[in-house]
Amino acid sequence: MASEAQAGRGIDVLRDAAEGSQMTEQPTTSPPPWHMAGDWFDVCKCAIPCPCTFAQAPTYGDCEGVLAWHIREGNFGNVRLEGLNVLMLGSFVGNAWTREHTDSYAAVFFDERADEQQRAALQAIFGGEAGGWPAEFGAMFGPEMRGMDFAPIRIEVDENLEAWRAEIPGRVMATAEALTGPTTPEGARVQVHNAPGAEVGPGQIATWGRATTDQADAFGFTWDRSGKSSKHFPFDWTGPT
Repeated sequence: MASEAQAGRGIDVLRDAAEGSQMTEQPTTSPPPWHMAGDWFDVCKCAIPCPCTFAQAPTYGDCEGVLAWHIREGNFGNVRLEGLNVLMLGSFVGNAWTREHTDSYAAVFFDERADEQQRAALQAIFGGEAGGWPAEFGAMFGPEMRGMDFAPIRIEVDENLEAWRAEIPGRVMATAEALTGPTTPEGARVQVHNAPGAEVGPGQIATWGRATTDQADAFGFTWDRSGKSSKHFPFDWTGPT
């Protein structure tokens, strides 16, 4: 089970960034009302479909992969966030949903296009200090942070959810195509409603895919594979509650 120290690291997820990372100073006042909605997807080492979305332990007992967020609309008080991207590398052993997991690690990349106010807002939201679902998920996952950086993050999601992709040149490449098969109607998507382990929080629909590229080489995360699980979720968060 994740320790209390790990849970604390989940709430203050970005404060443990690797030494030398350039953090934007966080405000000491209470966070303003905020809202963020867009696309989230992952590619991971689990077999299709990833058991984590069903609140089960990973296929091989441990999981590692790429998590990507594209913000279609968003604000942190008066600070606009639409069009920005965030990407995370993560790994853990065991079932995170039951908090029976260990060895949880993460590294976070924020969109280098963000200005100073936007950077502070993204760090507050994804670091858990601004409340909402990211704070809940961070407290549960409780990762030890390996690093944080601002980087050129490219994320593309087809409007018909036929494919999705993310890239940080030279460091991360994640691409996937919608899962299909001989009995899937043409153009239809394989989806799950009311997922018991939705990484973006309750109330969203998972669209299943197959990873065509899953590569990482950053902050001690190193892998290169394809053919494993991927899924897309829309996300819609509010805070600070």
